[in-house]
Amino acid sequence: MPTDHAIIIGASHAGAQLAVNLRQQGWSGAITLIGEEDCAPYQRPPLSKEYLAGTRSAEQLLIRPAELYGRHDITLLTGRRIDKIDRNAKRVIFNDGESLPYSKLALCTGARVRQIPIPGAELKGVHYLRTLADVQAIQQGVQAGMRALIVGGGYIGLETAASLRKLGVEVRVLEMMERVLQRVTAAPVSDFYTRIHREQGVTIELNCQVKAFEGSGRVERVRCQDGRVFEADLVIVGIGVVPNQELAAESGLEVANGIIVDQFCQTSDPAIVAAGDCTQHPNAFAEQAIRLESVPSAMEQAKCAALTLCDKPAPNHSLPWFWSDQYDLKLQIAGLNQGYDQVVLRGDPDNSSSFVAWYLKQGKLLAADCINRPKEFMVAKQLLTRGTTIDAAQLADEQIEPKSLLT
Repeated sequence: MPTDHAIIIGASHAGAQLAVNLRQQGWSGAITLIGEEDCAPYQRPPLSKEYLAGTRSAEQLLIRPAELYGRHDITLLTGRRIDKIDRNAKRVIFNDGESLPYSKLALCTGARVRQIPIPGAELKGVHYLRTLADVQAIQQGVQAGMRALIVGGGYIGLETAASLRKLGVEVRVLEMMERVLQRVTAAPVSDFYTRIHREQGVTIELNCQVKAFEGSGRVERVRCQDGRVFEADLVIVGIGVVPNQELAAESGLEVANGIIVDQFCQTSDPAIVAAGDCTQHPNAFAEQAIRLESVPSAMEQAKCAALTLCDKPAPNHSLPWFWSDQYDLKLQIAGLNQGYDQVVLRGDPDNSSSFVAWYLKQGKLLAADCINRPKEFMVAKQLLTRGTTIDAAQLADEQIEPKSLLT
């Protein structure tokens, strides 16, 4: 094996991007991409949408054709788990005791679902949604007319609700807070999605904290803290994720809410970088270190990490952005709305399916939620990147062409 050997632990969006970018940036040594799942790297966002609804196949989920890795001389190891990193010897140790040496190491370990610690969580019919295998297990039990209960009214929960409704399933969403999407959006956006889902036949229960799952071997009902009980044939829990940082922590790397990296995706070890949902990284738009669960962010970090490994360091200052597809609605989010003190609406969220919620703090634009508004989304990204000051009245005025906001 060549002296230069880059090992990438984690074969999802960040890992797959990093491997290819290493070759593009001139890495001439060996590259090994290691994933725990038994398949080539695939896209996760469609799992709760097109794949669950049956409109996209597993093959169509692949980030790149499996044979591409061979063409780039990238060794792809699937179904393998790393249990330990020996930083002194520069070796990674698999769970079966086998080991591989590295000269450079990239951690793209991602995140895992947050488990719900209540009685009955182990019952059959209680599912999480994070991996291809998770969705395949859900699909095996889905039938039109059955009663599905979704715990959590965040993006994953609502996307799953929309997909199940397309399959003719009766859907009820239990959200413990006062409104859906409360942690990530303003009230008008929450109210909009509540209206849309109810119009599509989804029942939404708010201020509803789950106490227990009950049933004889299989889930049959869900009991809430306030005494409400709901019958269910299927339960899907979507209450967030936690970063896979244990491997890094056990090897002595600095971690907090994620593996701590600098603006070059460099960890506290000069031979190790990290990228994706597992990292806590400095963000110029948030003006602090944050952890983002975002495919675009993972891809940008992977490109940055590849440059660092190839001794071409360039800081990652990419604008955070996200998206969510539900029914015929495409939500595109630019920026981060943390700390906003004003929400400006462009369009009518109460009587249409297209509008923008602009988030401002002391008059400065922080973020935009664009529902079926691709032109405003593109403009929002440019405004945020420039740091432009803009009058709130202009943002709200639909008589002003979106591109005119840039001038």
